[in-house]
Amino acid sequence: MIGFVLGTSEGNEILEKVNKITDNIVISTATNYGGELLKKYKFKHLNTQPLDEEGFKRLIKEFNIKLFVDASHPYAKEVSKTLIKACEDLNIEYIRYERKSYLDNIENKNIIRVDNYEELPKVLENIEGNVLNTTGSNNAGFINSLEIKNRVIHRVLPLPNILQKLIDSGIKIENIVAIKGPFGKEINNGIIKEYEIKAIITKDSGLEGGMKEKIDSALENNINVIVISKPKIKYKNFYETIDDLIEVIENKKELIIR
Repeated sequence: MIGFVLGTSEGNEILEKVNKITDNIVISTATNYGGELLKKYKFKHLNTQPLDEEGFKRLIKEFNIKLFVDASHPYAKEVSKTLIKACEDLNIEYIRYERKSYLDNIENKNIIRVDNYEELPKVLENIEGNVLNTTGSNNAGFINSLEIKNRVIHRVLPLPNILQKLIDSGIKIENIVAIKGPFGKEINNGIIKEYEIKAIITKDSGLEGGMKEKIDSALENNINVIVISKPKIKYKNFYETIDDLIEVIENKKELIIR
């Protein structure tokens, strides 16, 4: 059996290709929404709740998982650390798939890189005007608590529980844009102009996460892009393309079809 933690848009492509090899698959996502997107594929079990170390260990033992692929979001470092520890303890092979960075070879005066969210107030001291947060609902409450002088607009998924979480954290409804991405350049341009945005807070979510369109729109409108750096984790088995990942899985077919 092969296990997958899936947390990005590539989950569909990964499962489509893996299904040509096997359906001895166990999937773990952090949300019901993430699980709904994967239900058309063939698998033995789907978990849609966040798991701690013991939860991953129970999953591995119950389904006799021999290989676990971590394709969680590039910024979900706690998930990766937890799964790595569970696999090490149970002597299960761990593989990391992570989309390529889009910004590695891009330098521009309007692109500002920071290590963490705590640096935002200092960076924004020199930027006048409204700010668009595109890093997701999990970070919106914390950003709001930083007492940034700028008005911050939060772009999030249009799900009732997410909207309620933001409102409960003190974010005003007029500072929420609920819409599902990734977005083309024209939608990005429209939001920038409608809300008079002067800076965008983003993660380096890669080409698949709409990073190119976001950067193109920002530079076209001459506004700043504040990029939260990726967590630094040393992985033993690391792949940046789906084709390379599938080749590894194919080579381990005899291990996972049992």
